[in-house]
Amino acid sequence: MRILTKDELLLDKAKFISRIRKGVIFIHPTDTIYGIGCSVLSSQAVNKVREIKQRRFMPFSILVPSKEWIYENCNTDDKVEEWIKKLPGPYTLILTLKNKSAIVPEVNNSLRTVGVRIPDHWFSDFVKELGFPIITTSANIVGENFMTSLENLDDRIKSKLNFIIYEDEKKGRPSTIVDLSKKEPQITKR
Repeated sequence: MRILTKDELLLDKAKFISRIRKGVIFIHPTDTIYGIGCSVLSSQAVNKVREIKQRRFMPFSILVPSKEWIYENCNTDDKVEEWIKKLPGPYTLILTLKNKSAIVPEVNNSLRTVGVRIPDHWFSDFVKELGFPIITTSANIVGENFMTSLENLDDRIKSKLNFIIYEDEKKGRPSTIVDLSKKEPQITKR
C-alpha cells in the first residue's frame, strides 16, 4: 500500500486513473474528512468496500465529476437546482437517480436514489478528469471513529487498500446530508 501526496498523484495521474478504472480501493481527501473510494462502475470494488466497512445495506454516496453529470443522471427541479448552485461544498445531495446504468446497483443497493457530492477541494478536479464518479464513504468501520490522520487509520482498513492520498490531519466533520428526493428537503448535519 502506497501513501501519496497530491503532487505524486498528479505527476502520475494517468496511471492512477487507469488503476481506479480497474477497481482499486483507496483513501482520498475531501473538504471535510478522508473517504474510502473506488469506481462506481465496479461491483467487485464496491462490494470490497462494503466488506472493509462492515456496511452491508446502507447506500454509499458518490463524488461526481461535474454538475453536468448530476443533470444527465439524476432528476432535477427548482428545489434541486437551488442546492446544485451551492456546489462545490460540504453537502451530500440525495437525489432520485434517472439513469440507473450510471452506477452499479451495489452502490445504492438498487434504491431509486443516490447521494452526490462535489467537494470544495482539489480532489474534485481529479474526479472530473476521471470522467466518472467514485464512491465516497468515511474512512472507518461502521460505528467507529473516522480517520482524521494516518495515525488513527484502522489497521483493518489499511491492510485492504491499494493506496492513500494524504494531506495532513483533517479537522472537519462529515458532510451535511440534504435529502431532495422527497417533497420537502430534509437536512441532516452530522
